[in-house]
Amino acid sequence: MSSNTPSNGEERVVSVTEKGQATIPKRLREKHGIPAPGRVKFVENAAGEIVVRPVGSMREFRGLERDGDEDGPATAVLREERERDRRRDEDVVERFSSDTEGR
Repeated sequence: MSSNTPSNGEERVVSVTEKGQATIPKRLREKHGIPAPGRVKFVENAAGEIVVRPVGSMREFRGLERDGDEDGPATAVLREERERDRRRDEDVVERFSSDTEGR
């Protein structure tokens, strides 16, 4: 299968086993932070090309974006964040409403 899409990076040809397995070259794994063993996602784009994307492990995401000393359960933290988002959205709507009333 060939592609007329220009490439902006390194290209490598690899074999696919009878089980459908292909080895991602070490240089590309290291460049894109794909651990071995690890996981990747295969996505078909609009041009019909198969794109391989790294997938982080859940351990990498643990505690990400968590500020302060919040020891509460994740659901409580999520509820608080959603409430803050809701209030912020209401404030934005109110500001735009008052701006358009003055016109």
